[in-house]
Amino acid sequence: MVGSDKDRPRPERLAGLLADGRSAENAGFTSFWIPQIPGYLDAMTAIALLGQVTTRIEIGSAVVPIQTRHPVPMAQQALTTQLACGGRFALGIGPSHDWIVDGQLGLPYQRPAHLVSDYLQVLDAALNGPGAVDVENDTYRVHSPMDVAEPIRMPVLLAALGPVMLRIAGGRSSGTILWMADERAIGDYIAPRIASAATDAGRPAPRIVAGVPVAVCSNSDVDNARAHASEVLGHAHFSPNYERLLEHGDAADVGDTMAAGDEHTVLARLLRYRDAGVTDLAVRIVPLGTDADARGASRARTQQYIASLCPKL
Repeated sequence: MVGSDKDRPRPERLAGLLADGRSAENAGFTSFWIPQIPGYLDAMTAIALLGQVTTRIEIGSAVVPIQTRHPVPMAQQALTTQLACGGRFALGIGPSHDWIVDGQLGLPYQRPAHLVSDYLQVLDAALNGPGAVDVENDTYRVHSPMDVAEPIRMPVLLAALGPVMLRIAGGRSSGTILWMADERAIGDYIAPRIASAATDAGRPAPRIVAGVPVAVCSNSDVDNARAHASEVLGHAHFSPNYERLLEHGDAADVGDTMAAGDEHTVLARLLRYRDAGVTDLAVRIVPLGTDADARGASRARTQQYIASLCPKL
């Protein structure tokens, strides 16, 4: 899982992202997740371009806020992106957070779970085309043609933190994409609820994609690494959704969900995530160092080690 790379000059960021995707594929990673970060590169546009420069790796959005894109144009873009990726695209969507949707964009942020339910009704119909999309519910009144592609597999995953959203994710999607969830929150709270919802709906076992910050470093630097991760990746108190999620685990902030330390320590924590029910470990490398060269070396060390673990994990 990548993020905004502020060490790269702006003119180099898109080319750098494409290079990162090729590097991940060549290193043996099975998937490459791109968040929709406010004010940064557009995730789905970048994914379509990545589909043209890679051949094997799954590429997913983690996640695109639904309030910014009507479900019909979202389906059009997603299907087009899927074609560009040769069937390797996974659409990750979610209701985002009030401080982004309302605070930054000035859009309504009410009843997000209800919005997701109504949104999926339209999106599912649009993705199952070609043909007419005829859906009316509390939020949308849609009577629209859809003629992008022949029916094509489209995994749709939801950012789901609360119990209602987990029921929706398990019952109506391919799974969930998580951030700021530690092992106990996943094993005791998330995995049982989403799995039960999938079973009740007669759906396959859901994917649980967990974004996990990682840094290979000396064990004496772990506390500093955790503090740095919380600072650069965003504190939990920015979002009530994350604060409620943290109540189900042992972490107090994003740095506490981090796999940091020497190689043995990092592997041990990643295995705990896997054993808690995570199906897809989305490693978010956190480079450490006081300058760009040091951070580059830190990133390379961590990625090289994590790539060596792909067969084991």
